[in-house]
Amino acid sequence: MSAPLTKEQWAEIRRASVASIENIAGLDLPEVLLGYQAQAVGLLDSVSTRALFIEKSRRIGMTWGLAAAAVLKAGRERKAGGMDAMYISYSQEMTREFIDACAMWARAFAMVALDLDEFLFEDTDPNQPDETRQIAAFRIRFASGFEILALSSAPRSLRGKQGMVIIDEAAFVDNLKELLKAAMAFLMWGGQVVVCSTHDGAENEFNVQIQDILAGRLPYAHMHVDLDEALKDGLYQRICLVQGRDWSPEDEAEFRQDIIDFYADGADEELFCIPSMGSGAWLAAPLIEARMKAQAPVLRLELPVDYLHKTRLEQAVLMAPFYEELEEVLKALPLDVLYAFGFDFARVADLTVGTLLSIEKDLKRLERLSFELRNVPGEEQKEITRRVLKHVQSRLVGAAFDATGMGWTVAEDMGRLFGLREDPQGAGIVMPIHFSETWYRLEMPPLKAAFEDDTLLIAADAEHLSDLRAVKEVRGVPRVPALREGTKGKKRHGDYAISLALAHFASRMQWREFGYTPVPPARSRAEEGPDQDSARFRLGSLRSRGPY
Repeated sequence: MSAPLTKEQWAEIRRASVASIENIAGLDLPEVLLGYQAQAVGLLDSVSTRALFIEKSRRIGMTWGLAAAAVLKAGRERKAGGMDAMYISYSQEMTREFIDACAMWARAFAMVALDLDEFLFEDTDPNQPDETRQIAAFRIRFASGFEILALSSAPRSLRGKQGMVIIDEAAFVDNLKELLKAAMAFLMWGGQVVVCSTHDGAENEFNVQIQDILAGRLPYAHMHVDLDEALKDGLYQRICLVQGRDWSPEDEAEFRQDIIDFYADGADEELFCIPSMGSGAWLAAPLIEARMKAQAPVLRLELPVDYLHKTRLEQAVLMAPFYEELEEVLKALPLDVLYAFGFDFARVADLTVGTLLSIEKDLKRLERLSFELRNVPGEEQKEITRRVLKHVQSRLVGAAFDATGMGWTVAEDMGRLFGLREDPQGAGIVMPIHFSETWYRLEMPPLKAAFEDDTLLIAADAEHLSDLRAVKEVRGVPRVPALREGTKGKKRHGDYAISLALAHFASRMQWREFGYTPVPPARSRAEEGPDQDSARFRLGSLRSRGPY
């Protein structure tokens, strides 16, 4: 991190760097674009750059540079690579600033803009089709036939459009994930996508995308421009030029320190592209991945929508492969450790997820098995759960069940088999959980502590990682927000996260072990035989005689 440099150290660094720069072509004035601005424009001018993600410091003029790229793109004819340019941000002030910068660049490039105007277009909410809102937007039309258009940040605003889209301060727009889905469709027809932003937390979708690019999971271009990099490219010298002041390394060092002092604790994120951990997300992705070391199978079952209309034989054939796989996994489980189970119920939209944890000798919780059920009827869900609990019954210390709605029937039936515990301090194995804000507030922090203290290991699974990352701090309480993610009919709602929380809760339930010798079952007189009858008669005779 470069922020801890003192004013004196920065002044010396800049004095040395400026002294080493040769006067290019004898020009007294600096180049129009600063180095990082020119780099962004150059990348966007290349046909090989389909998408560009830029993580940047505050107020370094990157938007000004992107405006130049937009004008160059929209001012060209189609055969020269021209296309429409669309700008999206979270505020109207930024939108107007961008359009003004584009107008300046259009004049500077001697392009012929037909006109610059403000207009209104209809934007209909698909959830309320009868309501039509008039949303202000801005555009510049060029003689090339293309235009620069400013849009709202709603994903639907990109429908039916094509060209280059710029999403500015992307970390702060609403529902960035859905907006990116809409924007990336532009790539199919040769468009470009630019995503530029200051960070807003490690778990923000913007940083998720940046990390995937850096890890090689996404094939997109990337730029990183923090305050120091911008200053080295001449940012403060440009500020001095605009304000009519003389530049000196000492003044620049003072300027830098003032900016750092102004942002105080937020300087790392706001100025040096270091995302904070306070974005509202509950668990950081690197922490979750660090705990994904358990060699636990994840069994998944999805039944056809007409399953209940099939014959019993057809149903049995559909269920048989899953039962066989489940039995193989159960047979491999060690029975010299204790077990706890969590069950999150769903029937229509979401997934049913069951998670089995073992409590190891060192008290570390280790995931041994999880299953996910989609479109599986209640009776089959109960049978799968019964088989799991039955196999580890002698070592089972607790099982927590989502008792919301229809989930109560599963909890009740399992309680009949393994003992229902309706009081946390009472007896029984199966504990039905009626979720409330109080439950989340009290029972989720221990799960987070288990991740942080390395006392919990889970299986490596991308879907489970996504579910755990879906847990957010809502009014200070960790829970899964109401918004679901996923494609239609295949949605996830943080289901694994809830199942794991229930299993971890069950592993902390109070339990007691009793040692006893079971009473043998009573036998009939016929089973005992004649000798037993004689013995019973003699004993009865002795008792009837009394003490004399």
